[in-house]
Amino acid sequence: MDHQKLGELDVPRGKRLMTLEDIARKIELLPELERNLLTYGSGYVGTNAALCGLIANTFCRRVLNVTQARLAASLPMAILPFLTTTTTYQTFVTDPLNSGDLNCETCTTIRSGLVGMLIGGLYPVVLAFPINGALATIYHTSPLPQRGNILNYWITLSRPIFRKMLFPILLQTAFAFYLGSRQYRIFIKALQLPDPEVDKKKSH
Repeated sequence: MDHQKLGELDVPRGKRLMTLEDIARKIELLPELERNLLTYGSGYVGTNAALCGLIANTFCRRVLNVTQARLAASLPMAILPFLTTTTTYQTFVTDPLNSGDLNCETCTTIRSGLVGMLIGGLYPVVLAFPINGALATIYHTSPLPQRGNILNYWITLSRPIFRKMLFPILLQTAFAFYLGSRQYRIFIKALQLPDPEVDKKKSH
């Protein structure tokens, strides 16, 4: 089943393939919880990314001794990862799956896992450095490196933060991986539901 085109599932030979309208109609027949998970799953991954951003922000502020502008740093560290991760997951997983273009469970879980790890996990950590580095420069809370030592300075600074963020990143990756697999199974279930429009035409 994983290697079949989703639009061809349960369609007898000689009949037309499912259209986007057919797929959308079948999704609407799902229980509300499953329908919301299939449609709005990207928001869950985005919310976890926002939490990763806030955790990374806290660790980075401690390392740089930044105590000022807490709200100014927290807002972008929550909003940017949420928007970026939600949009990326929606673009590369949810939309292709719900349109029938993403046609195997393995592809879905790999895509979702990569989005969760790279965009939902690593991106918020990387984002924390320029935001809090700028604040550290403004408020002079941490000695700045000389020009030739900038790269080594940030590598040394980032190591303990990445070590502390390893578990949240792995958790985010595992959640996105599970969500992708779950969404695929829900979608297959939706395709196998009887279509009321087709049943009406048959009855006439």
